[in-house]
Amino acid sequence: MDLKEYQKLCKKTAKKYHSKEKEVMIWGLGIAGEAGDVAGCIKKTHGHGRGSDEKKGTRENLGDTLWYIAMICNAYGWDLEEVMEGNVRKLQKRHPKGFHIKNYGKVTRRDWNE
Repeated sequence: MDLKEYQKLCKKTAKKYHSKEKEVMIWGLGIAGEAGDVAGCIKKTHGHGRGSDEKKGTRENLGDTLWYIAMICNAYGWDLEEVMEGNVRKLQKRHPKGFHIKNYGKVTRRDWNE
């Protein structure tokens, strides 16, 4: 499945709201909630030391997070692939030779729009 098809399919499973603002608010909060679920699964898998394996839950919650991201892109009329490509360009500009910890402090973040 390509990303454009994924974005279209996400729309079919989304609840309809009366305002775009409410949609984006709900989906943004959904990202935060799902990200917390991802973190919890990873913590249980790697931190509890009792044989807890939550990799299946991690994978499911990553998918849920992606759904919310796709829905925000849909709301704003953004192509998810273009968002991803823009992120890669930003990172390549920030770390042209690849990330290395010795250069970490040398990169100063100006703002989200750099």
